[in-house]
Amino acid sequence: MKVLGITGGVGSGKSEVLNYLKDAYQAYICQMDETARTLQKSGTECFRRIVEHFGNGIVGPDGELDRGALGRIVFSDEEELKALNGIVHPEVIRWVQEDIARRAEEGVCLYVVEAALLPDVGSELCDELWYIYAEESVRRERLKSSRGYTDEKITQMIASQPAEDCFRRICTAVIDNSGSFEETKREIGERLR
Repeated sequence: MKVLGITGGVGSGKSEVLNYLKDAYQAYICQMDETARTLQKSGTECFRRIVEHFGNGIVGPDGELDRGALGRIVFSDEEELKALNGIVHPEVIRWVQEDIARRAEEGVCLYVVEAALLPDVGSELCDELWYIYAEESVRRERLKSSRGYTDEKITQMIASQPAEDCFRRICTAVIDNSGSFEETKREIGERLR
């Protein structure tokens, strides 16, 4: 089984690439952000450790993590963000490793791990790591038309993510998704031959 990592900035078209890999190559898709959210639900070890560290003020009325309250803490204090990542990231990596083994037993040939943070977390799980690239002007247009984001919000989002050279330095391949998706499909096909 091949384990492929997919990463890239917001608006680069990762979702379209994932859907194509699933449909055309029967890839099993694991989105690390969703996995992390699942592992932080009330009653889990992750949830317990997060509340133990940050206090009950981050638990909402529904008994789940109040992501807004937690975000206000960790995005204004680098040490607290490191503490949160130190709790969550090892759990996510462990879960994905176990899931890769389960899917291999089921006969899955292509397992795709997607995460914006793959250059930092989880790249060791992957046989190859692809950077889905799109020119900034293309990303901005996509985010405006598909999500209705303002220029200011898009600028903030892009600024909060790793720089392009970080992705290019760590990834084994760059898939240019700036033009037509037919061209992107051709690049993907060449990489998966």
